[in-house]
Amino acid sequence: MVFATSRPKPLQGRTILQIIPDLNAGGAERTTIDIAEGLTQAGARALVATSGGRLVGELQAKGGIWVPFPAATKNPLSMALNIGTLVSLIRDEKVDLVHARSRAPAWVALAACRIAKRGFVTTYHGAYNGKSAPKILYNSVMARGDVVIANSLFTAELIQKTHRIEPQRLRVIPRGTNFEAFSRDRVGPDRVEKMRRAWLASPDERIVLLAARLTPWKGQKVLIEAAAKLRGRGYRDVIFILAGDPQGREAYTAELDRMIEAAGLGSIVRRVGHVTDMPAALAASSIVTVPSTEPEAFGRVAVEAQAMGVPVIVSNLGAVPETVLAPPQVRPEARTGWRVEPGNADALAEALAHALDLGASARESLAARARQHVETNFSLDRMISDTLDCYIALLEGRIA
Repeated sequence: MVFATSRPKPLQGRTILQIIPDLNAGGAERTTIDIAEGLTQAGARALVATSGGRLVGELQAKGGIWVPFPAATKNPLSMALNIGTLVSLIRDEKVDLVHARSRAPAWVALAACRIAKRGFVTTYHGAYNGKSAPKILYNSVMARGDVVIANSLFTAELIQKTHRIEPQRLRVIPRGTNFEAFSRDRVGPDRVEKMRRAWLASPDERIVLLAARLTPWKGQKVLIEAAAKLRGRGYRDVIFILAGDPQGREAYTAELDRMIEAAGLGSIVRRVGHVTDMPAALAASSIVTVPSTEPEAFGRVAVEAQAMGVPVIVSNLGAVPETVLAPPQVRPEARTGWRVEPGNADALAEALAHALDLGASARESLAARARQHVETNFSLDRMISDTLDCYIALLEGRIA
């Protein structure tokens, strides 16, 4: 992908280090790779200190440099030892600033940057639940950067409510999407058909997709309940795909399987594991749902779905509603998706029915509006440009 070529000279020859636990899957991981690519194209060295992961190859293909580092550890002794290791790395590689994207490695990076006297940037990627004083203290490292990037207005408000940082340190930079990759024109019928075969979808079945790691607050149970309600209303040509890694939550996945079996939905609700070709997964779907029951810090899947022209239904909670136009914010005919009460299977089923019943013209109009909306507000180039501007401002001393 080619980004804007108007990048100022200050990043030429600079070395920027991002630190993140691993590079497997998720919004923070994808953002790390996107920023590494943007840095490379700006003439900087883009180092990523991480334990590894399935996305390391992509990082390297886009010009980033993988630095094997035990960034995933949460053991206090190991973290203390990591500080000295990171200080040496910063000095040896002549790192100009460090950007931390997760709490445990951020504590290591904060200490290392103070010792090495380097700029320190954090991105507040999650809502970071925690009401006890120790948990709030642990979370607070993400608000201790010389620059603190919030990935949504919701996250920015949460930072100020919880940590009350100086406004000049806070920047709101929404997650950007690669609209070249997430485009109907770029996904051929062979990729879509391959995905449908993998999901055992027959040619006459429509797909409702929930793409998220398997954890209770992502709303898989709510969608299963809504699926039962839709079947009771006579929708017989719809299947429901739960795509995502269990990440060790075997008890929860077993609970989902029991719930599906008890409801008699084994033929229409399917767990399919991690999906590597998300554009094809979205193109294969008739509807995408984000039925989270706890606040999301951003709505990456909702943005990607709208870019692909797929109707989206999201919980009216956290930052995801910022990405979807819906009443009462806009008139019904200007919507790009639906917002529903979190945890309400009846409301989710009703929205699913409305989306499934859209005529061809209405669906095409919604798809065009959705694509225009996300292109205007959530482009990858804009995210990279704004992030690199933060780096430049810090390196030039314009952020105290």
